[in-house]
Amino acid sequence: MSGDVNRPRLAVTVGDPRGIGPEIIRAALDDSALRGACEMIVVGPAGADVPVDISIGEWKRGSSIAEAGKLSGDAIVRAVQLALDGEVDGIVTAPIDKFALLRGGYDYPGHTEMLAHLTGSRVAMMLASDRLRVVLATTHIPLRDVPAVLTADAIRNAAEVTRTGLRDWYGIRSPRIALCALNPHAGDHGRFGDEDDILLAPAAREWDLFGPFPADTVFVRAIRGEFDAVIAPYHDVGMTAIKVASFGSAVNVTLGLPFPRTSPDHGTAIDIAGRGIADPSSFIAATRLCAEIVLRRRQPQ
Repeated sequence: MSGDVNRPRLAVTVGDPRGIGPEIIRAALDDSALRGACEMIVVGPAGADVPVDISIGEWKRGSSIAEAGKLSGDAIVRAVQLALDGEVDGIVTAPIDKFALLRGGYDYPGHTEMLAHLTGSRVAMMLASDRLRVVLATTHIPLRDVPAVLTADAIRNAAEVTRTGLRDWYGIRSPRIALCALNPHAGDHGRFGDEDDILLAPAAREWDLFGPFPADTVFVRAIRGEFDAVIAPYHDVGMTAIKVASFGSAVNVTLGLPFPRTSPDHGTAIDIAGRGIADPSSFIAATRLCAEIVLRRRQPQ
C-alpha cells in the first residue's frame, strides 16, 4: 500500500454519474481538513482510478440509464477488490440509482446487498449520526413482504452484527441495543397484531435486546441516550426516524464487512445535478467517519 501508512487510504466510488456524485466528491477532494485525515482514491469504471469533476456528470447525463448503471456497478466491484487486496483501508460510495444498476447488469436491490454478495459477508445496514444509530432487520423489500422476511434469524443477524460493529468499529464495550416493534403500540397485547408478542419479544430476550418498544417512542429514547442503537423491523420506519433527526449529517454504514464502508444519507439527486447547489456535507461526514473507523480498528482491543 502506498502513501502515508498512518493516514487511511479510502476508495471513493463515483456512484451514478448523472447525479450529484461527481460534485460532492469534488467538494470532498477540495476539503483541506478531510485531505489531512485520509487519502481518497476515486474509483471509476474500466478498472481505472479517475479524476472527477463536473464534466463527468455532464458527459453521462445524456446517456442511457443502463450505461450509467453499469458504470456505477463497475466502480463498486473495483473498489471492493481494492479493499480485499489491501490496497485501500475502506470504501466510501457516492449514491447510485438502483433501477439503473439493474439495467446496467447488476441485479442487487442496493449497495448493502451487493457488498454482502461480493464479500461473502453477513451484514447489517445502519444509518448513524451523533444523535441516533438505526439498524435495519430487513432492507430493500416491499412493505407487504416484511412479515414473511422478518424472521427470528433476521433479528438475530441484525443483533449480532450490530453488537460486533458497535464494539469493534465504535469502541462501545457493552452496546445497549433496542428493538423497535413492528405494529402500532407494539401490538397492544395482540389487538393490533401478534408478531411483537410471538416473534419480537422472544428474540429480544434471547439476543439481549431491550424491547420491543413502539416506534413512536423508541427513537426518542435513543436520541436521549438510553440506547446505543435501535434495530428497526423494516426500511422506512428506521430511515424516517434517522433522517428526521439528522438529515444531512447522517451516514450509512454497512456493518459486518471485512472493511469499513460508508455513504451519505441521500440519493443521486439527478434533478439538481450540475447546478452547483448540491450539499456535500453528508458525503464529507461519511468520508471522515470511514477514516475514523479505520483508525479505531488499528488500535489494540
